Amino acid sequence: MRITPLPPLPCLVAFEAAVRHASFTRAAAELHLTQSAISRQIHQLEAFLGRSLFVREHRALRLTIAGEQYAAQVHRLLTQCAEATLDVMKHYGDLELTIACSSGVAVLWLTPRLPQFRAAYPNIKLRLIVRDGLNSMSPAEFDVGVYYVRQQAPAHFAARRLFNEQVFPVCSPAYLAGRTLAPADIVGETLLLLEDGQRQWMSWPEWFDLNGVTLPKAPQRHGIVINHYPQLVQMAILGEGIALGWRYMIDACLDQGLLVRVGEAAASHGGGYYVISPNDRKESQGARIFARWLFEQAEMQTGA
Repeated sequence: MRITPLPPLPCLVAFEAAVRHASFTRAAAELHLTQSAISRQIHQLEAFLGRSLFVREHRALRLTIAGEQYAAQVHRLLTQCAEATLDVMKHYGDLELTIACSSGVAVLWLTPRLPQFRAAYPNIKLRLIVRDGLNSMSPAEFDVGVYYVRQQAPAHFAARRLFNEQVFPVCSPAYLAGRTLAPADIVGETLLLLEDGQRQWMSWPEWFDLNGVTLPKAPQRHGIVINHYPQLVQMAILGEGIALGWRYMIDACLDQGLLVRVGEAAASHGGGYYVISPNDRKESQGARIFARWLFEQAEMQTGA
């Protein structure tokens, strides 16, 4: 018996992304489409349903009651479909390994070390997924991950701490020309700001607050907002401003002289970087080997 009615799948994908981001523009960026294409797909879906899903307000997007009910069901069904698809696509061989991490971890820490792992374990076939935010990951998508966690990982993941968090400002050697700054003196500098897509990460206002600095009520006028941490670090290396750096992730840039600490002040929420694994299946041989190797790398870096 034919399953009906079924709306166009691209419209559902566009709708789910728009709901998650509360923005057609951000949904378009994620799906590599134009904002107008997302808008057309939402209109097509609304026409198919005969219901409005969003209330379009000035610079805001709000779900209707029907939209809220539909969004929960669509997210659940798309997630189930993705997990079922991955189960079919993925071959769970003992020596096949899918790794997941954020873009910052991938570019600054993990990728430079992967050649060492491949040389030591040439029989393990690697696949790397780079996606910011552990909450956006399904357990079916990967075997081992490396992610920053502020408090605790989602319940469907097991988490073992790799590094403690320590956050401090960094800039290019030329930016301050050998000077160092106290936290209060940094306020007037050009700050490189990470957009809130990865909301667990420490923001500049949080860092200042933890260092006892009260920010002025007027907004900071010289900041540059970037939604991708590796690009933010690159801007700091190019001398465009001061960025927050996470110890261990930023160490290579400091060791190479690409960046320097602005001062001695640091801060922490008590979080850290964790080795993450799905707790719904038995750990494969490849996953065990890779997790052990990660902790060996961390031990060499920290000197523990």
